[in-house]
Amino acid sequence: MNMRFTLPQFIEHEPKIVGPLTFRQFSFIGVAAAICFILYYTAPFLVFLIACFILGGGAITLAFLKIGGKSLPAILGNFLKFSVSPKMFIWRKIEAPIKILKKEKIKKESAEEELPLKIAERSQLKKLRTQIETKTK
Repeated sequence: MNMRFTLPQFIEHEPKIVGPLTFRQFSFIGVAAAICFILYYTAPFLVFLIACFILGGGAITLAFLKIGGKSLPAILGNFLKFSVSPKMFIWRKIEAPIKILKKEKIKKESAEEELPLKIAERSQLKKLRTQIETKTK
């Protein structure tokens, strides 16, 4: 007996390494904590407090903020790639033979057989979403 199950295809999951944090989140917070620890012994207390608030806020933002389902480091990386890459796109025409397609006339059968209003059995949008999520036709 062969049973088929539909599984979603777009699953993104990072494993939790340190408690509820992924490795990337832990590294952002850990680096900020290490810098704050060093500043505690080397800088005046007021500078230490200001730097820790700025570093902590930045680390938490980098670790947990998602915009449109993408993490902030991914968005910043895409922004840098776009800023550095060239922006001039040149279209080069490819010489290809001209193809002539003939249209066939479709014979209309009697209009009496067609219904004036077509009613869908199930929502086409839901059906399309299910097909996309499961990559089926």
